[in-house]
Amino acid sequence: MIVPWQTLQAVGGKKVFETYCWGCHHQTAVAFGPPFEEIAAKRSADEIRGMITDPGAVSKVFGYKRSAMPPFTLNKEEMDAITAYVLSFKPQTEEK
Repeated sequence: MIVPWQTLQAVGGKKVFETYCWGCHHQTAVAFGPPFEEIAAKRSADEIRGMITDPGAVSKVFGYKRSAMPPFTLNKEEMDAITAYVLSFKPQTEEK
């Protein structure tokens, strides 16, 4: 069985999530921060990466008055993994 690269990244992303994000975010429920389902539905991969590395600046671009999220310094593999993990919660649209 061949496993898609995005699936492998999402599996690694779960580890990054458990290490850095779980205190404030949950996958599908509101915690201190928005759930990944909501983030994935609204944001691109670049926007997610930007919010992780410079939440203050990205929050201003989005029109938020403030951001409670601290900046994180992740290596490329961690950043790719957490981005894929967050996006794995994007709601699937039904084709008609």
